[in-house]
Amino acid sequence: MAVKKLRKIQIGLETVKGTALAATDIWRGEGMLEDQLEVVFPEEDIGILPGVDRSYIPKLAAGITIEDTPLTFEQCPILLACAVDDIVAGVQDGTGSGYVYEYIGPTTSDPGFKTYTIEGGDDQQAEEMEYAFATEVTLKGAAGEAWMMGATLVGRQVDPTTFTAALTVDAVEEALFSKTKLYIDDSGGTIGTTLKSNTLLDAEVVITTGLQPVFTGDGELYFSFAKRVAPECMLTITFEHDATSVAEKAAWRAQTTRLIRMVCLGSALTSPDTETNKRLTVDLAGRWESFEALDEVDGNDIVRGTLRARYASADSLFFQIDLVNEVIEILD
Repeated sequence: MAVKKLRKIQIGLETVKGTALAATDIWRGEGMLEDQLEVVFPEEDIGILPGVDRSYIPKLAAGITIEDTPLTFEQCPILLACAVDDIVAGVQDGTGSGYVYEYIGPTTSDPGFKTYTIEGGDDQQAEEMEYAFATEVTLKGAAGEAWMMGATLVGRQVDPTTFTAALTVDAVEEALFSKTKLYIDDSGGTIGTTLKSNTLLDAEVVITTGLQPVFTGDGELYFSFAKRVAPECMLTITFEHDATSVAEKAAWRAQTTRLIRMVCLGSALTSPDTETNKRLTVDLAGRWESFEALDEVDGNDIVRGTLRARYASADSLFFQIDLVNEVIEILD
């Protein structure tokens, strides 16, 4: 009999997109593979009321929803590398122990993306899908909680397999939302200059990667390749109803481009250099799309705004997500 606590997700970084290989790391979260093969029962008039046992499979597909799980400095790059940019190795911070991962939102060209072989299942049956990449990534958090991360990944097909054996669970550290600082500046200025204190209640960043599978007549039922079309990035912030939220509502009405930075620091690095702590930084340029009506939580007035990130030529910025950890390379 199968046991839920014996479920797991294991990930391997593909050398060649679509060529399945053994997993190297265990994902510290939840999610289950879904076989999305398409079955067609053709309509026909053959004198039999219920029809006969005729069907065919014209297309293979697979997917997995990575459920929201506490965002960690060590594993968040796994999601971003198959979504935003193909970076799987950090840049060492001078001679320090910190490694910097920079994921820059695509603008004039596709920076590339990594693909994974993903194993999932339980003690009864393991399955795997190859050519996995993300169509959406979400980062969100609220005061008094951890930042959370989740994603939607697609792949070519699901096949029975056996789990890659003897993998160990990596040590991770959660990014805590209450340690996040919010900065808002005018376009043309320097992002991260103006700290907005005592106002950030929660935030959600939704990245629609623009990556999509392309099916062609190429001798296989699964998709031939993936390509990136228009990416999107949306930010929703809940503010304390204060001078900051009033000013941002005015920027919304004036359709003024805003530069927004959120920085969350983790524990001190073993050997600091320029970087002193583990770090999550989310930078966006864009304009407010909407503000909701005044609301309240336990009698405290709040206001929620949604900003649509757009490339600001004056600032050379669409969006960028940076992480600092002490991991030389993810999925090694």
